[in-house]
Parts: sequence; structure tokens; C-alpha cells
Amino acid sequence: MKARRIILSMATVLGLGVAQTALAQDAPENIKIGITTFTSGPASVFGVPAQAAAEMIAESINEAGGIQGVPVELHFVDEGAGAETLTTEVRRLVQDLDVDVMMAAISSGNCINLTPLLEDLEVLNILWDCGTQRIFEEAEYKYNFRTQANATPEMMAALLYLLKTNPDFETIAVINQDYAWGRDSWELFSSALMKLKPDVQVVAELFPRLGAPDFSAEISRLLATQPDVILSTSWGGDLDTLVQQASQRGLFQNSTFVLPLAESSIQRLGGVLPDGVIIGARGDHYFLHPELRDDKNLGDFVERFRKRTGDYPIYPAFHMAQAFAALQAAYDKAAEANGGEFPDRAQVLEAMEGLEFQGYGRPLTIREDNQALEAQLIGVSRTVNEYDFPIMDDMMIFDAADIMAPAGENSLDWIGTLDPSFIDIEVTEYKHGE
Repeated sequence: MKARRIILSMATVLGLGVAQTALAQDAPENIKIGITTFTSGPASVFGVPAQAAAEMIAESINEAGGIQGVPVELHFVDEGAGAETLTTEVRRLVQDLDVDVMMAAISSGNCINLTPLLEDLEVLNILWDCGTQRIFEEAEYKYNFRTQANATPEMMAALLYLLKTNPDFETIAVINQDYAWGRDSWELFSSALMKLKPDVQVVAELFPRLGAPDFSAEISRLLATQPDVILSTSWGGDLDTLVQQASQRGLFQNSTFVLPLAESSIQRLGGVLPDGVIIGARGDHYFLHPELRDDKNLGDFVERFRKRTGDYPIYPAFHMAQAFAALQAAYDKAAEANGGEFPDRAQVLEAMEGLEFQGYGRPLTIREDNQALEAQLIGVSRTVNEYDFPIMDDMMIFDAADIMAPAGENSLDWIGTLDPSFIDIEVTEYKHGE
């Protein structure tokens, strides 16, 4: 099945032409979608752009006639309200509002809590952003699907980029948020590092609390130990604060920073982020995607997002677009299997299995374990005249299947089979503007 493309225009949306829609007699009045994202707290710098993307895409879908002729209706829940409130609100959306699909969540901790709940409630859930690999490695799910990568390829891409471009470092430190994502991502990165470059010494492992406003103690420790490399998989307001305070105290002068989630922060940080920092995009989506820079669909999405928010889209917005692309493709696939008539929920759920779809990066496929294969784009920060913030340059794009555990295998067990020859894995390289 050919991968579907997102097209945000008045005539077509997410690859769906109005002429292709089919209205069956039993089609509902609308497709209700519940979405969890951070709209308050430090992580709102990450969650609010995702909400804006969802609203923009939904408007375009409805302008074009809906999904299979049925308009979509969005209902948002703030992840910043806390775990108990989040769980209560998600239950309300499913049990009282009877949403057709949930898209949850950003936080890995929230994903760990919500996936079994939504499985019990028997509602299709698209894990649209959270990264922890534990979801599908520790349990089997029928109703939960992830439409982007997990932490394993995201960490492997960052590590491989570091080893390919800076192979001679001897010491490393980590400063990560103290919760599921921060702990899991470091375990993956450090385990792979010890297999691929076993002589490296870890000189500091720092885990400040999620939402910490001050990193003075951690920065002092890093200045004292002077590691060759500093890894931080932090994100949102925490990452912004860390970079600002580290820059003020000269920490970037002594160490190479690896920030696998920093694509979402570079516009806010502006000139505070120096050149040469290794930056990840948690996928291969990027508003200056080197393979798609002349793609009209990407250009239209970027321009429409800029008009709506004043900013270029960051990876949470692209992850949201991928979730809608998958949902669109699933309804189309299910309708086709249903003789052109509007599918029921069971048929849409079945269509998610093995689904092929495409957002604004390379095509994606959902594996038999409900996990999508998503390519990874990594580069370094570079100051250019065209923008008032650093862009990503000296980019590499890794194929997803090459850098993640096969379906049914535990990531740490798979990493345990690697050896230094893995560093020579093939990769596509690009420079900005070429």
C-alpha cells in the first residue's frame, strides 16, 4: 500500500480529496478525538505548539470535507495538571464523551500510566509523542499504537553521530530529568556506549527533578569534572533553563554537548546556544528537512504554522501531524476494506496494524508490535545569516530499522549484541543548503 502524504490545503487534507470521501448511512456526525498535551507548566513550550498543530490540521480536514466525509472534533486534556487529574479527564473523555480515538501522551511517565488504562477502556490510542521504549517491550497491546520512534533509535542515532564525528573523547557525563524518560534514555545511551566504546569513563550521572528551576549545583559538578562530552536528553523548559545557565557559566567551552531533543528549543534559545552542539529532532522531521526542502506540502505546513503561531514548527508539531496522518490513513484503509462505506471502530483498529503512512519526513510503517519505524535526523547547531537562531547543519539521517531492536526483542538485550563495528553503519549525510 502506498504511503499517504499530508496535504494541508482547502482542496485536500492528509492525502484525502473531497471526491474520495464516502458517506455511509451509519456514519457519525463527527469523529471525536481526545488529545493530551502540556498546556501549562514548563513543558507547555513543547505542548502548546503541538496543540496549535492539531487545531490547524483539524480545521484543514474539516474544510476539505472531513475524514471519509465526517468532520473531526478535538478535546484537549492538560498533562500539566498532574497524573491524577489527567487520568480522571482521560476516563471522562472515553466513558462520558465516548471519543472515537485518544492521542496520548507527551510524557513517558504519562504514557506508562495511560496505555494500560486505555487498553482496559478498549479505545484506540495513538501514542503521538512519548519516547520510552518500555511501552511495547514490557506488554502487548491491542488498542495502543505509536506513530513515531521510541527512545532506542533516538539514542542510538545521537550516539552514532557522536562516535562518527568525535571518536576520541575519553570521558562523559549525563544530566537528565529524574523520571522515566530521563532514566530510560540514559540507560539505553550508556549501555550502547559501553558496547561501542568501552574505554569511555562516566564521570558524573546527575538527575535533577523534572521542572527544576535551577541547575547551579549540577553545573558546578560538571565544571569540576570537565567531561569531554555532556549528554542531556532533557526537553521543554528544563532544557531551555539548563542551556541558558550552562552558557552563562561557560560550560559549553569545555565540553561537547549532545542534546537529542534540542530541535524543539533552538528557536527559543536563539544565540544562547553556541555552534557545534549535537542536536536531535526525534525523527527526521525538520522545517529545513534536507530531502524535502522543495516539497510543497512541507512548505505549506511550515508557512501555515508560522502564520498561526509566529514560529517555525518544531518536532512536537510534526509528531502531531504524523498522528493525524496515521489516523487519516487508517480510516481510508478501513473504508476501502469496507467497500467504500464509513468504517466502524473495530475496522479502523484493524487497519492500524501494519499501516503505512507519511507526515513531513520519510514514510513510516507500523510494525507487528504496534511500534512505528521512524528515521532519525541528527546534526550540529550552526549560526547562519538567514535565521536569528541556530539551524541544524552537517546532518545525518539514519534508517529506523538499522538502529532499533527488532519487534519482540528487548532494547537492552539487543544493544548487548552490538560491537564497535556497528559504528560503521551506513548513513545519509547532508549539509545545510546543499
